Amino acid sequence: MSIIEMVMPKMGESIMEGTILKWHKKAGDKVEKDENILDIATDKVDAEVPASESGVLVEILFAENEVVPVGEVIAKIETAVGEASESLENAPKPKEAQVKEVTAPEPEMPTSASLEKKSGSGAQEKTRFYSPVVMSIAQKEGVSIDELEVIPGTGAGNRLSKTDILSYLANKKASAQSYASTEKRPIKENAPQAESLKHATISHHASERTEIIQMDNIRKLISEHMVHSKRTSAHVTSVSEADVTGLVQLVESRKESFLKANGVKLTFTPFFVDACIKTLKQFPTVNASVDGDKIILKKYINFGIAVALGESGDAGLIVPVIKNADEMNLVGLARFIYELATKARQRKLHPDDIQGGTFTLTNYGTTGNLFGSPIINQPQVAILGTGAIVKRPVVRTLDDGTDAIVVRSIMYLSLSYDHRIIDGALAGTFLQTLVKHLEGYSENSQI
Repeated sequence: MSIIEMVMPKMGESIMEGTILKWHKKAGDKVEKDENILDIATDKVDAEVPASESGVLVEILFAENEVVPVGEVIAKIETAVGEASESLENAPKPKEAQVKEVTAPEPEMPTSASLEKKSGSGAQEKTRFYSPVVMSIAQKEGVSIDELEVIPGTGAGNRLSKTDILSYLANKKASAQSYASTEKRPIKENAPQAESLKHATISHHASERTEIIQMDNIRKLISEHMVHSKRTSAHVTSVSEADVTGLVQLVESRKESFLKANGVKLTFTPFFVDACIKTLKQFPTVNASVDGDKIILKKYINFGIAVALGESGDAGLIVPVIKNADEMNLVGLARFIYELATKARQRKLHPDDIQGGTFTLTNYGTTGNLFGSPIINQPQVAILGTGAIVKRPVVRTLDDGTDAIVVRSIMYLSLSYDHRIIDGALAGTFLQTLVKHLEGYSENSQI
């Protein structure tokens, strides 16, 4: 008899844990090598975990919604099928899985001991698991274990999430500011105060006329990421319009030959990306990030493209990244965009596919919207939104100097930017330069 241990896989350099979303097999089931056994979620991406060997799944060590550190054994497979029956009698059921005590990884992340030392007082013993991300925030903000223990958790089993501790800190700072005008003593959080924070988020509704839907993992991550971005950057949005009649003619005239030659459809997106890359090279501040009081200019362009999941976009949003996009021609961009979008919709992206972006484009024009005000994808400092291309009557000056009303294909471009380092003049010049690049395409342009 040979027992193979399946462990929580490491899905990226910065990922220290994963959440078990769903078991597709139960103890006692036969499994084939490379067959999908379970789905997991990390703070970067969801993924499928295949069986490492064929055999019988004799033991499941963690139930659904459990958070498991990377490298921890999550299940055991008996490869000698004929001898599996004896071990199956003692195999735990999924709901009665032998859940091991999980602690934060010691080498890279702060521990409760370091928090106790930082707080200057003996913290009480932990009664629940804290993820490395939560522990890192707690150490940075000087939150002791005593404080962590009384913060209400919204995760499975009252688990404290990153959103919970950030909300707690935000409310704590707000309370400190309100008390500062009347009292000079420091604010000390306690259990009753924490309880009031919990109830402050509850909305009242008529239960017979409402339906409560629990957010899935992707929606939770999007929510957390968007709130963090608005809290971090001073968002401003500027809008310009572009006459892309020449681009429309180019795509219409070349789409069949392009498909035959390259195996992918020719869409407007590669041209948007190509024009953005040319413009970013002229305005490197828009391709930067902020680290405290330092501006980090990137001498490379990793281009992120927002992809809506689900038939109507109701399954969330993810942003795969084209690494070193500034080194690709338009054909290469078209192929890469198609491959990443396909992987995203099939949920086959790896963590590396969505990390390291320096600039992002979101094309809400695909759903007919004219323009919007997108939220910056942190730690970037700008995001471009492209609206629907529509035919409109516009006034143009003819060669003889007279004005005429003509029908042109027009689209809006909206740039949301971080006002900490990008001012309106720079954003406006960036947009107008982008407009010139887009209006420069014509039916005769080389691809």
